[in-house]
Amino acid sequence: MMKRKLILYVLHSFIIAFIFFPVGYFAEICAQPGDNRPNILWISTEDHNPIIGAYGDEFAHTPNLDRMADEGIVYQNAFVSSPICAPARSAIITGMHATSLGTQNLRSSIEIPEFIKTLPELMREHGYYTSNNQKTDYNFDPSGRWDESSNQAHWRNRKSDVQPFFSVFNLMDSHESRTNRYDQELFEPLDERRNPDEVVLPPFFPDTKEMRKLWARQYDLVSLIDFQTQEILNQLKEDGLHEDTIVFFWSDHGHGLPRYKRWLYTTGLEVALIVYVPPKFRHLAGLPPGSETTELITFIDLAPTVLNLAGIETPDFMEGQAFLGTNRDEPRSHFIAHRDRADDVYDMARAVRTEQYMYIRNYMPHLPYIQEALIFGDEKRSYLELHRVRANEGLPKHGEAMFRPRPIEELYDVEVDPYELNNLAGDPAYGFVLEEMRSRLNEWILETRDTGFLQEGEMMLRAEGSTPFEMVNDPDQYDLPRIKAAAELVGDRSVPISLLTGMLKDRDSGVRYWAAEALLARVHDDAWMAMEPLREALADSSPSVQIKAAETLCMLGECRDGLNLLAVYLDDDRDWMALQAAISVRQLGKRAEPIADEIYQTRIKYSGDTGQRGYRDWVYAMFIGFAMDQALETLGLSLD
Repeated sequence: MMKRKLILYVLHSFIIAFIFFPVGYFAEICAQPGDNRPNILWISTEDHNPIIGAYGDEFAHTPNLDRMADEGIVYQNAFVSSPICAPARSAIITGMHATSLGTQNLRSSIEIPEFIKTLPELMREHGYYTSNNQKTDYNFDPSGRWDESSNQAHWRNRKSDVQPFFSVFNLMDSHESRTNRYDQELFEPLDERRNPDEVVLPPFFPDTKEMRKLWARQYDLVSLIDFQTQEILNQLKEDGLHEDTIVFFWSDHGHGLPRYKRWLYTTGLEVALIVYVPPKFRHLAGLPPGSETTELITFIDLAPTVLNLAGIETPDFMEGQAFLGTNRDEPRSHFIAHRDRADDVYDMARAVRTEQYMYIRNYMPHLPYIQEALIFGDEKRSYLELHRVRANEGLPKHGEAMFRPRPIEELYDVEVDPYELNNLAGDPAYGFVLEEMRSRLNEWILETRDTGFLQEGEMMLRAEGSTPFEMVNDPDQYDLPRIKAAAELVGDRSVPISLLTGMLKDRDSGVRYWAAEALLARVHDDAWMAMEPLREALADSSPSVQIKAAETLCMLGECRDGLNLLAVYLDDDRDWMALQAAISVRQLGKRAEPIADEIYQTRIKYSGDTGQRGYRDWVYAMFIGFAMDQALETLGLSLD
C-alpha cells in the first residue's frame, strides 16, 4: 500500500510540475551532470566563397581558419541551395528546400505549418539551450524559436553550466554592403591587407583599378571574419568548453559581387564549410583531424547533421541528410538549387549539381540577371563599374552576358570549366549527361512539390487561410504537372502563338500566367498576334495574370488600359501583390510615364526610416521602393 501511495505521489507531483513550471525547467532537468552530448557552435558568415588558405587559395590571409582546418575537416564541395540570404537561411534552419515551404523569394513573410519545427526548436525540446546572435532572415516568423535571439545572445546566458547548448554567431562584416564601399575603419584589427595590384580577377570582370580594389577588399573582409572567428573560439576556450563543442564555420552563399550572389552558378552557391570535432567526439566525425573531403554537401543537410550529432532523430519533414554522426546517410550523388525573386528582380531557374557537372534550367530565359535594377545608391561600386565600362570600352564577353537573355538550358563541366563559361547543352557529345540531369530535376520538382511554379502573388492568394506548403501538397489546389508543362514553353519559339493564346483561357490560373509570360518573351517577335486575348486577360480572375498581361500589352505598344490596371495594383494593400505590379512598371521603363504620379505616390506610401534610402521595412516595402526608385530615375524624376 505504501509503495502504491508513493507512486501516486510521484505522479501527482510530476503533473503539478508539468502544469506550473516552464518548458525550460524540464530542459535543465534533461541536462544532468554527466550529459555527454556535444555542444554545437555555428559561426555563420555573410556573402563569400571559400577564399581561405585551407582551401588552397594562396592569396588569402586566414591563419585562424587555417589552424581550425588543421584540427578539423574541410568540405571541398559544400554548397547552399540558393545564392541569396533569406532563402538559403530558410533551408539551413529547417532542413527543407525553401521551394517546399514557399520561402524561396527574398525577404518575404510566409506562414509555415506548426508541425514543421526549426532546428533550435527541436534542440530545445531535447534539453539544449539555444542562442542566436543575431540574424534570422528566414522568410518566416522567427519569434519563439530560440531561447534567446538578440545581439546579446550567448551560450554563457544559459542557467546551468552542464546544460548542452546550440549557439549561433552570425558574422556580418563580409556582407555585400561592406564589399562595395571603401571605408577603412573596419580593417584596424588586421595585421596585413591584400594588394590590389596582385589580384587575379575572374574572366567576366573588366580588369580595372576599381574592380581590383573591390576584389582585394573582399579578401580583406574574409581576413576580418577570420579574426572575429578566433575571438569566439577564444571565448570557448576561456570557458573550458573547447573540447566539449563541435564547431561549424560556414558562409551563406557566394561573394557580394556581380555573377556571385544572386547568380545560380557555382560562384553563387559554393561556400566554405569547416568542422572541428574535439577528440572525445571523434567517433562521430568519421574522418581524422586535418582531413579534406570532396563529399557533396548541400546546406539543407546542416540541420539533420546537427540532430544526428546530438542523438536526436531527424523528423520526417526534413529533406536534408546527415553527413556526420553515428547514423550518417550515404553521400549524395547530386543536389538541387534554385533562383527566384531576388530584391525586385523576378526570376525563376533551377539547377542540378554533381561533382563534375552543373545543369541549369532557366524558366524565364528572356530576362537577364542584371535588369537595370538593384538600386543601392553610389556605394554599389561593383555594379556602377560594370555600367561605366560597358558604356565606354565595353565588357569582356562573359561580363556582357550578365546583361543579355540566357539560354533555356545550360550545362557545364566544372572540372575543366570552373567558371562555367562554355555551355555544353547543345553539344551532342553531352546528350546523355543533359538528359540525365533533366530527369533528376524533373523528378525533384514533382517530388518536392516546388512552389516556385506559381507566381509569388498567386502562391500567396492560393495559400490564404493555410500555408504554401499545405496548399501545394493538395493536388486539387496545385496541378503541378500541367503548370510545369506551361512554364517549359517560355522562350521556346517553336511553340505556335495559337497554343499560347489558347492557354490564356485555361481553367488553371497557373497555366494562364505562364502563357502570358511566354508571350512577353516574344514581344520582339510574333506576340503581336495575341493582342486580343491579352486584352481579355486584363479581366482575368487572377491578379497575377492580369498584371503580366498588362505588362505584355504595354511592351507591344498598347499601354493605356494596361497602365491603368498596373496603377490600381500599385495601390493594393497586399504588399506582395503591389510588388508584382511594381516590378512590371519598372520593366516598362519610359512607357510608364503616363502613371508617373501613381509611381511617385507608391514610393511615398512605402517610405519610412529603414536604412539610408528610407523604406518602410526590409521586406516587400523595400523592394517596391527599389522598383519605384528605378522607375522614377528612368523617367528623370526623383522624390525631392
